[in-house]
Amino acid sequence: MSELLVDFITSLDGHASGEGWPGFWGLEGPEYLAWLGEQPEATYLMGANTYRLMSGFAAGEVPDGQDEFRPEEEASVDELTQASKVVFSSSLEEPLTWANSTLVRDDAVEAVRAMKSSGSGLLSTIGSLSLCRSLLRAGLVDRFRVVMFPVITGATGQERIYDGYPDVALEMIEHRTFDGRIQLVEYKLSVLEHPPLGVPA
Repeated sequence: MSELLVDFITSLDGHASGEGWPGFWGLEGPEYLAWLGEQPEATYLMGANTYRLMSGFAAGEVPDGQDEFRPEEEASVDELTQASKVVFSSSLEEPLTWANSTLVRDDAVEAVRAMKSSGSGLLSTIGSLSLCRSLLRAGLVDRFRVVMFPVITGATGQERIYDGYPDVALEMIEHRTFDGRIQLVEYKLSVLEHPPLGVPA
């Protein structure tokens, strides 16, 4: 059975991006980049908006506010291009132009449920806030990982991650600091129907 990881990089205040900020908020360092390069092979799951954005980067479109990609951003996009990707969308048309991308028009929750039961590798989300929220609500997420960058984007932050989430109990299974400033936390999780009746001792 496959394992599903929801994986985010965020500002400290829970935004997935910020207007005018470069990738990684311009704050990635050698330890963090080395860790990214050591990640196991995964099939990446995304929705149409993330696909349009990332496939545009792969085709050479530069983010707003930048003249060109930084080497770290290019390397990240190149790795995603080589990876297997599943895109859930009713608006995109086949064939998808980004290499190694498969379009799925079926209900994403049921499709991922089937992928988990029939597969054996790692499934990982990239971006796609509404998809992640739906998969979490359906109880399909095994691990939840957040890498927090040391910036608060109160004025420019976009894509608030946790709006619309249910209550979720988190059990930390990993934590790490990269380059003295970037914090990783990883959890197993349980979606709650109501707040717990007692506080753990």
